[in-house]
Amino acid sequence: MILHATRTWISRTYSSLSSNPLHVCIVGSGPAGFYTADKVLKAHQRAEVDILDRLPTPFGLVRSGVAPDHPETKVVVNQFSRIAQNDRCMFFGNVTLGSSVSLKELRDLYHVVVLAYGAESDRVLGVPGEDLEGIYSAREFVWWYNGHPDCRNLIPDLQSTDTAVILGQGNVALDVARILLRPTSELATSDIAGHALTALERSSIRKIYLVGRRGPVQAACTAKELRELLGIKGLDIYIQESDLEKTSADEEEMKNSRIRRRIYELLLKAAGSRSPNPGAGQRELHFVFFRKPDRFLDSENRRGHVTAVRFEKTALKESKDSGEQIAIGTGEFEEIDCGLVLKSIGYKSIPVDGLPFDPQKGVVPNIRGRVVRNYSGDQMLLEGLYVCGWLKRGPTGIIATNLYCAEETVASISEDLEGGHLASISSMPKRGREGLLQLLDGSNEKVIPFNAWEKIDSEEKRQGSLRNKPREKLSTWEELLNVALQ
Repeated sequence: MILHATRTWISRTYSSLSSNPLHVCIVGSGPAGFYTADKVLKAHQRAEVDILDRLPTPFGLVRSGVAPDHPETKVVVNQFSRIAQNDRCMFFGNVTLGSSVSLKELRDLYHVVVLAYGAESDRVLGVPGEDLEGIYSAREFVWWYNGHPDCRNLIPDLQSTDTAVILGQGNVALDVARILLRPTSELATSDIAGHALTALERSSIRKIYLVGRRGPVQAACTAKELRELLGIKGLDIYIQESDLEKTSADEEEMKNSRIRRRIYELLLKAAGSRSPNPGAGQRELHFVFFRKPDRFLDSENRRGHVTAVRFEKTALKESKDSGEQIAIGTGEFEEIDCGLVLKSIGYKSIPVDGLPFDPQKGVVPNIRGRVVRNYSGDQMLLEGLYVCGWLKRGPTGIIATNLYCAEETVASISEDLEGGHLASISSMPKRGREGLLQLLDGSNEKVIPFNAWEKIDSEEKRQGSLRNKPREKLSTWEELLNVALQ
């Protein structure tokens, strides 16, 4: 049914395109993917762009990563929707690179393949006890409360403990802390997943430790995120005075970075504003600096479940390589009791067959978006293969960072076309979309085009209107596919 409708769409629009269009395939429909599509469509009037995503839903981290209480950040999906509705663009949801279609098959079908599928795994600490129950990555927890179908069955236990430890002090760590500490009445009118809201309403978590390896001057969050967390009503903030002492190296960092100076000032102010007589059940947020996890401790009462984190105290030392202050262990240890641990230590990209990958940096080796075999030695370009977003530069930046990242990658594509470094469009025509549809049709893949996503969108909004929410996300694969294919 879906493939038939798609073929009808092709027959209606194909005649309006050049007889030899530039076939471009983008894998990943998050900000990096959509910004790349937009730039290609504007730069090349003969281009036909297909966007693939393994999920039935588009928009990547805008849908599954942005916090539910940040609706203003999600407005960008309106721009992305207009791109997807362009006559020269098509969305292929529920199509997985590596299983539905191989990278080699895509390179055979398209003149240009841009990989923008981000980072869908996590870095590991590699310390004892990391596999205990009650320990999750922040990515998993974020996907859980945002209704990502891969984490619908996560079911974190928020009732058996009143204390959570969050490892990391970046924006994702602050997002997770805010969702755990914010009054659920304020979340109830957001697009938070229904199952997560119910769990948070029953949560016993009242105390959170945000733990970082380095000091307050080096905290990796932004001032906006920190202000929002510190501004939660009825929240007591705890910071040890000794952790706020600055060194001459700290002063130099603050002198060279307005952001770092502002972060420190916000923390310093928060440390002196706590209520002198906190009430029973008061929520607490403890910023803990100069600590690195040494091991996770097993509970004696609940075997196999985390009961505490053992930390080694750290001190800062200037790195000879980067010049930055890095944390080194001091040999002193302490423990923090808890029943829940969330590791916000970084996302990690996943390689696919046929794609060069740098496991140390977690990125695809590239020069301004052009994929190369490796960074050292053989830097031979892989013709027609490009990267954008986190797969290109690592999991850093905000949504708008992908706009500049896409501009650079598309500029490289344009240069390669003009310089004759890509297969000739006229002498080597490729099948592009038509060939991909035929390939997927033969493997009985249930492709979800954009108009099928719009069915999901409409149903989520309908269900949300019944609960005074902007949408109630469908959060299982079965629900998503049933609605899309009906």
